[in-house]
Amino acid sequence: RSNNFFTAIMAERNVIELEQGWLGMKDGVKKLKNILEGSTEDKFVADEYANLYTTIYNMCTQKPPHDYSAQLYEKYREVFNEYISTTVLPALSKKHDEFMLRELVKRWENHKLFVRWLSRFFNYLDRYYIPRHSLPALTEVGLRCFQALVYTEVKRVIKDAALALIERERDGEHVDRHLLKSVLDIFVEIGNGDMSNYEKDFETFLLKETAAFYSRKAAIWIE
Repeated sequence: RSNNFFTAIMAERNVIELEQGWLGMKDGVKKLKNILEGSTEDKFVADEYANLYTTIYNMCTQKPPHDYSAQLYEKYREVFNEYISTTVLPALSKKHDEFMLRELVKRWENHKLFVRWLSRFFNYLDRYYIPRHSLPALTEVGLRCFQALVYTEVKRVIKDAALALIERERDGEHVDRHLLKSVLDIFVEIGNGDMSNYEKDFETFLLKETAAFYSRKAAIWIE
Protein backbone atom coordinates (compact mmCIF):
# COMPACT_ATOMS: atom_id res chain seq x y z
CA ARG A 1 0.00 0.00 0.00
CA SER A 2 2.77 2.40 0.94
CA ASN A 3 4.66 1.92 -2.36
CA ASN A 4 1.48 2.47 -4.40
CA PHE A 5 0.78 5.61 -2.41
CA PHE A 6 4.20 7.11 -3.21
CA THR A 7 4.07 5.99 -6.85
CA ALA A 8 0.78 7.79 -7.35
CA ILE A 9 2.18 10.99 -5.88
CA MET A 10 5.30 10.91 -8.03
CA ALA A 11 3.36 10.09 -11.21
CA GLU A 12 1.00 13.03 -10.85
CA ARG A 13 3.77 15.53 -10.13
CA ASN A 14 1.19 17.66 -8.42
CA VAL A 15 1.68 19.68 -5.25
CA ILE A 16 1.86 17.38 -2.23
CA GLU A 17 -0.30 18.83 0.52
CA LEU A 18 1.02 18.47 4.05
CA GLU A 19 -1.70 16.03 5.18
CA GLN A 20 -1.34 13.91 2.04
CA GLY A 21 2.45 13.64 2.25
CA TRP A 22 2.44 13.03 5.98
CA LEU A 23 -0.04 10.17 5.56
CA GLY A 24 2.60 8.29 3.57
CA MET A 25 5.37 9.19 6.01
CA LYS A 26 3.33 7.79 8.89
CA ASP A 27 3.52 4.32 7.32
CA GLY A 28 7.32 4.51 7.38
CA VAL A 29 7.36 5.83 10.96
CA LYS A 30 5.00 3.06 12.08
CA LYS A 31 7.22 0.41 10.50
CA LEU A 32 10.28 1.88 12.20
CA LYS A 33 8.52 1.82 15.59
CA ASN A 34 7.47 -1.80 15.04
CA ILE A 35 11.06 -2.80 14.28
CA LEU A 36 12.25 -1.07 17.46
CA GLU A 37 9.61 -2.88 19.48
CA GLY A 38 10.92 -6.24 18.27
CA SER A 39 8.37 -6.94 15.54
CA THR A 40 9.29 -9.52 12.92
CA GLU A 41 8.61 -6.90 10.25
CA ASP A 42 11.21 -6.83 7.46
CA LYS A 43 13.89 -4.14 7.50
CA PHE A 44 13.63 -1.17 5.15
CA VAL A 45 14.61 -1.91 1.57
CA ALA A 46 16.23 0.69 -0.69
CA ASP A 47 12.98 1.60 -2.46
CA GLU A 48 11.15 2.27 0.81
CA TYR A 49 13.97 4.45 2.08
CA ALA A 50 14.11 6.35 -1.24
CA ASN A 51 10.34 6.92 -1.22
CA LEU A 52 10.37 8.33 2.31
CA TYR A 53 13.37 10.56 1.63
CA THR A 54 11.90 11.77 -1.69
CA THR A 55 8.57 12.67 -0.13
CA ILE A 56 10.29 14.89 2.43
CA TYR A 57 12.49 16.38 -0.31
CA ASN A 58 9.49 17.18 -2.51
CA MET A 59 7.51 18.72 0.34
CA CYS A 60 10.48 20.94 1.23
CA THR A 61 11.19 22.12 -2.33
CA GLN A 62 7.70 23.12 -3.46
CA LYS A 63 7.05 26.81 -4.08
CA PRO A 64 5.48 28.79 -1.22
CA PRO A 65 2.96 28.44 0.31
CA HIS A 66 3.53 24.71 -0.23
CA ASP A 67 7.08 24.57 1.15
CA TYR A 68 6.40 22.57 4.30
CA SER A 69 9.92 22.57 5.74
CA ALA A 70 8.93 24.33 8.98
CA GLN A 71 5.95 22.05 9.56
CA LEU A 72 7.99 18.92 8.85
CA TYR A 73 10.69 20.05 11.27
CA GLU A 74 8.02 20.20 13.98
CA LYS A 75 6.48 16.88 12.92
CA TYR A 76 9.91 15.27 13.21
CA ARG A 77 10.02 16.35 16.86
CA GLU A 78 6.42 15.28 17.44
CA VAL A 79 7.17 11.72 16.27
CA PHE A 80 9.66 11.27 19.11
CA ASN A 81 7.47 12.97 21.71
CA GLU A 82 4.49 10.79 20.81
CA TYR A 83 6.54 7.56 20.84
CA ILE A 84 8.13 8.42 24.18
CA SER A 85 4.79 9.35 25.79
CA THR A 86 2.82 6.34 24.53
CA THR A 87 5.49 3.62 24.57
CA VAL A 88 8.75 4.44 26.35
CA LEU A 89 7.52 6.04 29.58
CA PRO A 90 4.78 3.42 30.18
CA ALA A 91 7.35 0.63 29.66
CA LEU A 92 9.71 2.23 32.18
CA SER A 93 6.96 2.83 34.74
CA LYS A 94 6.24 -0.92 34.91
CA LYS A 95 9.81 -1.79 35.94
CA HIS A 96 11.68 -1.19 39.18
CA ASP A 97 15.23 -1.26 40.52
CA GLU A 98 17.67 -3.29 38.38
CA PHE A 99 14.89 -4.26 35.93
CA MET A 100 14.11 -0.58 35.35
CA LEU A 101 17.80 0.09 34.65
CA ARG A 102 17.82 -2.69 32.04
CA GLU A 103 14.69 -1.28 30.43
CA LEU A 104 16.19 2.22 30.40
CA VAL A 105 19.39 1.02 28.71
CA LYS A 106 17.33 -0.80 26.08
CA ARG A 107 15.10 2.24 25.50
CA TRP A 108 18.10 4.58 25.19
CA GLU A 109 19.77 2.31 22.62
CA ASN A 110 16.49 2.04 20.70
CA HIS A 111 16.05 5.81 20.81
CA LYS A 112 19.49 6.40 19.29
CA LEU A 113 18.57 3.98 16.48
CA PHE A 114 15.24 5.76 16.02
CA VAL A 115 17.02 9.12 15.73
CA ARG A 116 19.56 7.73 13.27
CA TRP A 117 16.92 6.30 10.94
CA LEU A 118 14.35 9.08 11.15
CA SER A 119 16.99 11.75 10.58
CA ARG A 120 17.95 9.93 7.35
CA PHE A 121 14.37 10.19 6.08
CA PHE A 122 14.31 13.92 6.96
CA ASN A 123 17.90 14.55 5.85
CA TYR A 124 16.97 17.32 3.40
CA LEU A 125 16.03 19.50 6.41
CA ASP A 126 19.53 19.05 7.84
CA ARG A 127 21.14 20.05 4.56
CA TYR A 128 19.20 23.24 3.80
CA TYR A 129 16.38 24.35 6.09
CA ILE A 130 18.20 23.92 9.40
CA PRO A 131 21.47 25.74 8.47
CA ARG A 132 19.49 28.56 6.83
CA HIS A 133 17.48 29.15 10.01
CA SER A 134 20.25 28.34 12.53
CA LEU A 135 18.17 25.61 14.16
CA PRO A 136 19.32 22.56 16.14
CA ALA A 137 20.26 19.64 13.86
CA LEU A 138 17.93 16.66 13.57
CA THR A 139 20.10 14.38 15.71
CA GLU A 140 20.24 17.00 18.46
CA VAL A 141 16.45 17.49 18.34
CA GLY A 142 15.88 13.74 18.67
CA LEU A 143 18.24 13.37 21.62
CA ARG A 144 16.79 16.43 23.34
CA CYS A 145 13.34 14.84 23.22
CA PHE A 146 14.63 11.89 25.26
CA GLN A 147 16.40 14.22 27.67
CA ALA A 148 13.33 16.39 28.20
CA LEU A 149 10.71 13.65 28.48
CA VAL A 150 12.57 10.61 29.82
CA TYR A 151 15.81 11.64 31.50
CA THR A 152 14.36 14.52 33.53
CA GLU A 153 11.47 12.26 34.56
CA VAL A 154 13.53 9.28 35.76
CA LYS A 155 17.00 10.63 36.59
CA ARG A 156 16.38 10.51 40.36
CA VAL A 157 15.12 6.92 40.16
CA ILE A 158 18.05 5.93 37.91
CA LYS A 159 20.49 7.48 40.35
CA ASP A 160 18.95 5.68 43.34
CA ALA A 161 18.89 2.30 41.55
CA ALA A 162 22.50 2.68 40.34
CA LEU A 163 23.71 3.68 43.82
CA ALA A 164 21.90 0.67 45.28
CA LEU A 165 23.81 -1.58 42.85
CA ILE A 166 27.11 0.00 43.85
CA GLU A 167 26.33 -0.43 47.54
CA ARG A 168 25.45 -4.10 47.00
CA GLU A 169 28.80 -4.63 45.31
CA ARG A 170 30.60 -2.94 48.19
CA ASP A 171 28.87 -5.35 50.52
CA GLY A 172 30.35 -8.24 48.56
CA GLU A 173 27.47 -9.11 46.25
CA HIS A 174 28.06 -9.93 42.60
CA VAL A 175 26.38 -7.27 40.43
CA ASP A 176 26.11 -6.67 36.69
CA ARG A 177 28.96 -4.23 36.08
CA HIS A 178 28.19 -3.99 32.37
CA LEU A 179 24.68 -2.79 33.21
CA LEU A 180 26.07 -0.25 35.65
CA LYS A 181 28.52 1.10 33.07
CA SER A 182 25.74 1.33 30.46
CA VAL A 183 23.60 3.35 32.89
CA LEU A 184 26.46 5.71 33.76
CA ASP A 185 27.14 6.15 30.03
CA ILE A 186 23.59 7.52 29.67
CA PHE A 187 24.38 10.31 32.16
CA VAL A 188 27.28 11.32 29.89
CA GLU A 189 25.68 10.70 26.48
CA ILE A 190 22.49 12.58 27.35
CA GLY A 191 24.63 15.71 27.54
CA ASN A 192 26.29 14.91 24.20
CA GLY A 193 29.61 14.25 25.93
CA ASP A 194 29.25 17.14 28.41
CA MET A 195 29.98 15.73 31.88
CA SER A 196 27.78 18.21 33.75
CA ASN A 197 24.73 15.89 33.85
CA TYR A 198 26.87 13.04 35.19
CA GLU A 199 28.49 15.27 37.79
CA LYS A 200 25.28 17.02 38.91
CA ASP A 201 22.83 14.14 38.72
CA PHE A 202 25.02 11.22 39.79
CA GLU A 203 28.61 11.84 40.89
CA THR A 204 27.66 14.32 43.64
CA PHE A 205 25.37 11.71 45.20
CA LEU A 206 27.92 8.93 44.69
CA LEU A 207 30.54 10.88 46.66
CA LYS A 208 28.06 11.50 49.50
CA GLU A 209 27.07 7.81 49.55
CA THR A 210 30.73 6.77 49.50
CA ALA A 211 31.53 8.98 52.47
CA ALA A 212 28.48 7.70 54.35
CA PHE A 213 29.37 4.07 53.51
CA TYR A 214 32.90 4.34 54.87
CA SER A 215 31.69 6.32 57.85
CA ARG A 216 29.31 3.44 58.71
CA LYS A 217 32.10 0.92 58.19
CA ALA A 218 34.43 2.92 60.43
CA ALA A 219 31.81 3.03 63.16
CA ILE A 220 31.58 -0.78 63.05
CA TRP A 221 35.37 -1.20 63.00
CA ILE A 222 35.93 0.92 66.13
CA GLU A 223 33.18 -0.64 68.21
